[in-house]
Amino acid sequence: MATESTRVLIAGAGPVGMVCALALNRRGIPVTVFESEPAPVKDQRAATIHPSTLEMLDDLGVTEKIRADSLLSSTYRFHDRPTGEVVAEFDLGRLGNELRFPYVLQYEQYKLTAAIAAEYANGSDFDVRFSHTLTGLTETANGVEVEYTSPAGTERMPSTYVVGCDGGRSTVRKLAGIEFEGFTYPERFIKIATSFDLKTVRPELSLRNYFSDPHEWANVFKVRGESPEGLWRVILPIGADEDDATALSPARVEQRLQKFLPKAGSYHVEYRDVYGVNQRVAATFRKGRILLAGDSAHVNNPIGGMGMNGGIHDAINLTEKLTKVIAGEAGDELLDLYSRQRRHAAVNYVQAQTIANKRLLEERDPEVRRQKFSELRRTAENHDTARAYMRRAALFDSLQDAAAIT
Repeated sequence: MATESTRVLIAGAGPVGMVCALALNRRGIPVTVFESEPAPVKDQRAATIHPSTLEMLDDLGVTEKIRADSLLSSTYRFHDRPTGEVVAEFDLGRLGNELRFPYVLQYEQYKLTAAIAAEYANGSDFDVRFSHTLTGLTETANGVEVEYTSPAGTERMPSTYVVGCDGGRSTVRKLAGIEFEGFTYPERFIKIATSFDLKTVRPELSLRNYFSDPHEWANVFKVRGESPEGLWRVILPIGADEDDATALSPARVEQRLQKFLPKAGSYHVEYRDVYGVNQRVAATFRKGRILLAGDSAHVNNPIGGMGMNGGIHDAINLTEKLTKVIAGEAGDELLDLYSRQRRHAAVNYVQAQTIANKRLLEERDPEVRRQKFSELRRTAENHDTARAYMRRAALFDSLQDAAAIT
């Protein structure tokens, strides 16, 4: 039986940290979540929840609670931006006889975090503390002593394990001395959200779209936002020669949107953001009683919507193993298996697929583009190859492959 002496400290109240906390709490393990921000952050980041992740959230009782506030999308399309042609369409509905959820939910990550906090994080056994910043970790004979700052000052707190879900710049990972291996793309990305309904001008748009262009690829998808009409997000690359202030200026944002989809009158822009993009994976997801999950363990470009999903998969895998270790049903070495399995999934699926997605969209060689388009069309048109493609893109293959690792 779990007691206060089994409390786990989770750094970061984002979607991965909150799912991890909920999953542990459902198994009877008390959790405390530290979040350095003073309140939940309405960050406009990940928004696509894949079928494999919906199954995990459903097991926690979350999927049905968020469905009504989500946009349901079964199809996604690849376009040739210069010609306007739809190259290929993939429809998860074709897998309806084998998937519990043959679609994705477009549901922003800040809403998922808020939904879990509002429904479950209301007791001492699921304790979420904002304005609490982890500053130090010291392993002891029976756990980890955590040093942190809060409005009350600098304090210490004992825990059995610490799970770092505190993002790509993870303090937990840095304090543990774990290398973050990989690279940074030379260009940055800009994300622009508009309330203008792009489908009124481009009816061929799905709710999720990938535009290949040798000069300026685009990733275009719809989210609910804060109104029933929803918002369209447009993600574009920015060259190294353009500074953030210029890129974010209203005139430059309008110019980019009009170039992508010319229309009469100006666009109403809800928000815009410029960010750098990395492809990195931690050298290990475990060091003693310190564990990593989500962006703390791996970051990638957003094309394909795999970062948050892979992070939630980390959280569920870790929860299953950590519960057994805390209950005395398995030794600490089971946590090394967590690291091996989820690092394998991050490298061979999330990293590989997102890098391939970007290369497809930015390919410049005309002949290579034609070949890739032809291959993509054939894949989408054949039931067996389309099925295989969609299962891999939805991270089902990554789960199966990782589970086979011993």
